[in-house]
Formats: sequence, C-alpha cells, structure tokens
Amino acid sequence: MDAVESDSNSGKLQHQAWMIAPETQKVMAALNEKGGEARFVGGCVRNALCNRPVLDIDIATPLEPKDVMERLKEHKIPFVPIGLKHGTVTAIVDGHPFEITTLRIDVQTFGRHAEVKFTDDWKTDASRRDFTINTIFATVDGDLYDPFGGIADLRNGIVRFVGDPEKRIQEDVLRILRFFRFYAHFGRGVPDAAAVKACAANAQQVSKLSAERIRQEVLKLLAADNCVTTWMLMTRCGIVTQFLPEATNIGALERLVKHEKTYDCPAFPLRRLASLLEVTSEGLQHVVKQLKLSNEQGTQISMMVHPDFEVTMQMEEAEVKKLVYKYGNDMAHNLLLLAAARKPDQAAALKPLYQTATSFRAPVFPMRGEDVLKMGVKPGPEIGKMLGWIEKWWIDENFKPDRTACLAKLKAVVS
Repeated sequence: MDAVESDSNSGKLQHQAWMIAPETQKVMAALNEKGGEARFVGGCVRNALCNRPVLDIDIATPLEPKDVMERLKEHKIPFVPIGLKHGTVTAIVDGHPFEITTLRIDVQTFGRHAEVKFTDDWKTDASRRDFTINTIFATVDGDLYDPFGGIADLRNGIVRFVGDPEKRIQEDVLRILRFFRFYAHFGRGVPDAAAVKACAANAQQVSKLSAERIRQEVLKLLAADNCVTTWMLMTRCGIVTQFLPEATNIGALERLVKHEKTYDCPAFPLRRLASLLEVTSEGLQHVVKQLKLSNEQGTQISMMVHPDFEVTMQMEEAEVKKLVYKYGNDMAHNLLLLAAARKPDQAAALKPLYQTATSFRAPVFPMRGEDVLKMGVKPGPEIGKMLGWIEKWWIDENFKPDRTACLAKLKAVVS
C-alpha cells in the first residue's frame, strides 16, 4: 500500500506508468475537457494501490455514452460501442483498449446484466459495485476518492461487500465466486463473517452459473498465493461441491504450492487444479466438460492427472530425460511437482529429478521416414513401425547414437 500518499481527499495515488502513458493521457484529456470529468476505477486503481500489475484500464464518467462518443470522435480516437445499453464504450489507442462507462444506477438486476439508468453521482455508482476494494476512484492526477472505505479494507486484507451481502448475491450469484477469488488474491486473516455466511447460505445457487463463468473464476482463484486457504474455506461453505465435487485433495494442493515456491516455479492454475483431482479417466472427462475447458486445456490436464508415463520419486536420471523427451521441459516439471505433492513422504527426492528436468534439453531424433524408404522398405505401416523401433533404441541408449549410428542400426534390422 506504499503507492498511497497523504492527501486532502482519500489519499493520492503515486503516478503509475499506465497513468502517464500517452494513450491514457489522450483518452482522459478527451473526456475531461469542456467541463467533463473522468476517473479511473476498479481493478486498475486497486492493483496500483497494491503495487500489482495493471492489465485493464476502466474509466468512469458522468458523460452519457453519446457524449463520450462525440468526445472521442473530436479527438480522432477509435472506439467500439459494444455496451451502449449499459453505458459502456471501448476506446482504442495504439492497440490499447479503455473501457469507459457512464455512472449508473441499477434499476433492475438480471444476474450479470441489469436495467440501468445514468446518473452523475459518483457514490451512487460506487454503491452498485460488488466489493469495497473495487469502488475506489482515481483522477488522472492521482487524487483518490474512496466512498466505502476500500483503501482501509485493502490495507487490512478485508474483502467486504458493498451493502448487504445477501442482497448483493441475490442480484448476481457470480459474486459468490468473485468473493472467494478476491479473498484469495487480496484477503488476509479471518474473512469477513457476513460475506462468508451469505455465500454459504446461497451455495446451491452456484450450480446455476454457466461453465464459462465458473471456469474463469476458478482459474483466476487458483493463480493466487492464498488459494489453499481459500479453497478450504469454499469447501467448508459447500461451494466446491456445487460445481466440482471431484476437487477435494486440498493436502496435495498445499504441498504443490510449497514445492512451487521452493523451486521458484510460477503458479500454473491448471496444474493446481490437477493436484486437487482424484478421479478416474471417465471422471476427468466430466471435469473437462463441467468447466468447458478448451481442447488444449483438456489435453494438458489429462496429461497431468493420468499421464501415460509412470512418474515417481524413484525415477532414475535416464527416466527423467525420457519424460522430458516425451512431454517437454514444462510438462515434465508439472508431472514431477504433482508426483511429489501426491506422495508427501517422498518429496525429498524431488530436487535432483527437478534439476534434471530443468537442465536437460531433449535432442531431435536424427532420422525420418525417408531414411527407411531408402533402405528398401515399401511404403506403408511398416515404415512407422521400423522408425518407432529405432527411436526407442535411440532413447534407451540415452539419446547418444548419432545419425550414422542410427542408420547403421536400421540397416542391420532391415537386412
């Protein structure tokens, strides 16, 4: 929180690179001229206050969408009116998007959507946001406006609903998962009791959410350092069983996170999800469908949960090299970390295996199908079988035979 300076308002945000970037200044200048006013809001302010990376820049303004678009046109700033019904226009400068939303009041809510009317009252707009840490506004000069005590909550590691938690969840059930996600990233100590009670009371409603929404929140949550405590809390509240009853191995997740820190390995949400799962192949496919994982994600998690290569802490160096050759360095790391997390009594053996998986660079097999053809083998399945046999021999020889040796071996086999 050292990005805040004392100020007569709610404090002052030290200038950030994204705030003074030319593209940001251009958009804010367009919105602030002629008596207009615009402020940064939400994640960009929250993350800046915590000295965390800012990925998206959201801007709030009392200007109505038609006026926003007029200002952007005058300044020759391209924009996309993708959310006019809800007051949102996306400006694009040099490939950087800026989501500009008119201050608004929810007249009637429909989950993630709402019937809104526009307002010029900053606090009224803030009151419709989910958590106090997301209600902090900042001007282009860094002046902070904090209508609901979000800065103090952020400083103290408190994730708290704006208003009555029960009412806010009824407006949008996704806020249950968002509460746990934000707690995992920003919370510390005992979570807000009223929020936890409301989330637990409405746990069954989570099953109504789309798979896409659940997947997004779960993977974001699992990227957090505090994901273990949070997942345990979600389980106690009956949340996890509503969308992923298979994800119960919290002990493995805890050990995995510790191993990641030991080996300075960046968090990989899909690997952390894999650690939680104790399922058959059929059960795993249910998980993939339940979360609507992409083809790539489905393939990765299948490799991690049910690899077709036995990964243990008793592996020899040669076996680790085979693992790297088959799956690549990153997946070899994943499989070794997961194996250690699932067998806590054998974790001490991880270090040399992990080091081998890091240092070894798998060579390229020095033969192709055309080499077999040149030996007089007719085109067909036999080519692949012959090539596969030589490759297995080459691997078993610790990848040492060169192309000449491989050709000699092939010749001996063919003749």
